[in-house]
Amino acid sequence: MTGSMTEGKPLGLIIRFALPLLMGNILQQTYNVIDAAIVGRILGPEALAGVGASSSVQFFVLGFCMGICCGFGIPLAQAFGAGDMHKLRRLIFHAFLLTGAAAVIITTACALLCPNILHMLSTPDDIFADAYIYLLILFLGIPFSLLYNLLSAILRAVGDSRTPFIFLAISTVLNIILDLVFIICLGLGCAGAAAATITAQAVSGISCLVYINKKRPDLSLSADDRKFTPKYLGTMLVMGIPMGLQYSITAIGSMVMQSANNGLGSVYISGFTAGMRIKQFVMCPFDAVATAVSVFAGQNLGAGRIDRVKTGLAKGIAVNVGYGIASGLVLIFFGRALSGLFIEQGETAILDAAAKYLGCLGLFYWVLGFLNVCRMTTQGLGYSGRAVFSGIMEMIARIIVSVFFVDTYGFTAICFADQSAWIAACLYIVPMCFYCVKKAEKNTVRKD
Repeated sequence: MTGSMTEGKPLGLIIRFALPLLMGNILQQTYNVIDAAIVGRILGPEALAGVGASSSVQFFVLGFCMGICCGFGIPLAQAFGAGDMHKLRRLIFHAFLLTGAAAVIITTACALLCPNILHMLSTPDDIFADAYIYLLILFLGIPFSLLYNLLSAILRAVGDSRTPFIFLAISTVLNIILDLVFIICLGLGCAGAAAATITAQAVSGISCLVYINKKRPDLSLSADDRKFTPKYLGTMLVMGIPMGLQYSITAIGSMVMQSANNGLGSVYISGFTAGMRIKQFVMCPFDAVATAVSVFAGQNLGAGRIDRVKTGLAKGIAVNVGYGIASGLVLIFFGRALSGLFIEQGETAILDAAAKYLGCLGLFYWVLGFLNVCRMTTQGLGYSGRAVFSGIMEMIARIIVSVFFVDTYGFTAICFADQSAWIAACLYIVPMCFYCVKKAEKNTVRKD
């Protein structure tokens, strides 16, 4: 389904576009929850700690992969909004070139550096083996993650958020089945959990590729589309690299926080891991709405409809802030019960740690309503470089809390590191987003 977002009611278009994204995110996080539950309850809290000990570096690497692909989608959405399908296909070709190069470089570097990364994160010796095999297998699956994320970004740029969801749904069900087979039936432990993940990613990526080749002739590349052009390569780099760096820069702060938390022992690693799984699940609507607003802004910028960009931005913030207040209350009052999905009731100390982490998050969850929408809108308008600085603000805040406060306040400091980062980033990105909207409006007026 191809959908232009340059006509019609902005809120309705944003919600309809966001729903498949939301369902896809929920499915993905449902898998993460089930995966953690299987690992924690069947293999034990030590294995859960092994899987979670590298969660920040996973976000660092896989977040960069996701970020560059999302960045590639920005000029694609703008070309589609302007009705220039020839330019769209040429940009797609250069996106594939860059993604292929990234797959080779990132996979090779991460696989070779895997032990060093875990040592850098202060991973305890009793869980090092599980953490290493889990992380190594995930790194080897990076090409499949890049393939799916790029093809999803292409389809979303032309208004199709439903098809990527369908393939993600299939892969999620497959992931859960393979988890049970690899961990329970074959006894592969943490290696089985990682193998199930990359197998499912491969299925979703290849399925998207087959679909586009068979069902989307408008996106099929001709010989003329496959001509190398430095200008288009530069366009994709200017959009993709900053967006990838934004994810990774944010993750650097998370890695420092992860390292500080790892130093507190396996109880807090397990509690933090359980809390992170729930946190990521509850964040799904934030990401879906923000992505929808970003595509909406990109298409309407291409069409010269800045008035609609303003409306979409305001509606997106209102929806996300309202959701943030409601979900924050759930985390505050039901965090411990939700943590019981991963941890046996007898593990009181771990449950206490997870509940404390989630309750502290819930107090400030509404801040993400501003942060995600404003950052993604800034990117959708083509100002990816400006959005990167919000990631730098997050990184600095997490590092300050982790380095200077964990020794004194212990796990309590960890529980407030994310919120400090969100507030710091908002102080920059919210006014910057509105400035970029005004700048885009002036540029559109000059063109007219």
